Amino acid sequence: MNKVILLLEDGKVFYGKSLVAGQECLGEVVFNTSMTGYQEVLTDPSYKGQIVTMTYPLIGNYGVNRVDEESKRPVVEGFIVRELCTYPSNFRSEESLYDYLKRNNIMLVTDMDTRAITLHIRSAGAMKGIMSASCSDIDKLREKLDGYPGIVGQDMVCKVTCEKKFEWKGDGIRTAEQDEYYEPLIKRNPKKEFKVAAFDFGIKYNMLRILDQLGCDVTVMPASVSIEDVEALTPDGVFLSNGPGDPEPVKYAVDAIRKLADKKYPIFGICLGHQLLGLALGAKTYKLKFGHRGANHPVKHLPTGKVEITCQNHGFAIDMDSFTDQDVELTHINLNDNTVEGFRHKKLPLFAVQYHPESSAGPHDSRHLFNRFVDMMRAHKK
Repeated sequence: MNKVILLLEDGKVFYGKSLVAGQECLGEVVFNTSMTGYQEVLTDPSYKGQIVTMTYPLIGNYGVNRVDEESKRPVVEGFIVRELCTYPSNFRSEESLYDYLKRNNIMLVTDMDTRAITLHIRSAGAMKGIMSASCSDIDKLREKLDGYPGIVGQDMVCKVTCEKKFEWKGDGIRTAEQDEYYEPLIKRNPKKEFKVAAFDFGIKYNMLRILDQLGCDVTVMPASVSIEDVEALTPDGVFLSNGPGDPEPVKYAVDAIRKLADKKYPIFGICLGHQLLGLALGAKTYKLKFGHRGANHPVKHLPTGKVEITCQNHGFAIDMDSFTDQDVELTHINLNDNTVEGFRHKKLPLFAVQYHPESSAGPHDSRHLFNRFVDMMRAHKK
């Protein structure tokens, strides 16, 4: 085992161990409250630029497999766990978590006090940090950390978006024999009723799987795609995906979304897509103290009073009072802190939510929102 030092921006130091010598990483240190779903967390592009601490103490017990990936590879800068299971036991396991992260050159740290890290971040807020298994000199680590710009004010989307557009044909992983183990929602639907242009700000596979199953022919497009290229597809609707970091620097996407909204395309935004749509409608965003990350966040749907348990991963939020468009209506709030979790437009065919209705991993309470998007496209076609 190699000694690891985690130095936070405010000077707080934590110690742990690493099975790989010489590794070092920089990022915003955050925590996730999910008990399972660590592979989905690792491969969620929204975590680009972050060092993720898992609050559940034992991680890795069911291993990893190709099926549970939400993108091509892990994207986190570093991964912190209290106790690592190196001998997973699960019929779906193809590889241990340690081997998986080592193969993808992601820094994995164990035996660190994750409870203390979480309590500190909850009080002081998420902040920049450096984690090193190669240097024990705090002054040298501080110098490196001081030179790290962090994620605020940075365009992180350009680091995870696709290079060119492509039509979603499935992830090519599941076999006919595997289908019996998975929910019907992920099976491909050969009958396509709608054409959807999906902006890739860091899109998760399960969003594409669900749209496909609901009869959507989905074309995934780079975040900086021109409105002319979007319109050339003659889409029935536009989907705005999740993604990492601060929404305000992604001005090129905000401009395109504003133009598409003005042309009355049906639009559905999730997570960063929710924030970018809000910016396009004149709202402002702000950074949350420690963000919302996990599979157990209660959200209230204001029109009905119903509460859904949701999967979340975001560090920024919309200021509802800042909307310049007076036809925007608040639809969802977070019951933990009353922050904005969803809105819709009273006249235009668009709506968005801050949380992750595709779950993966997480509860399926809000999967119905994809059906709502399909219904909106169907009504718009008539």
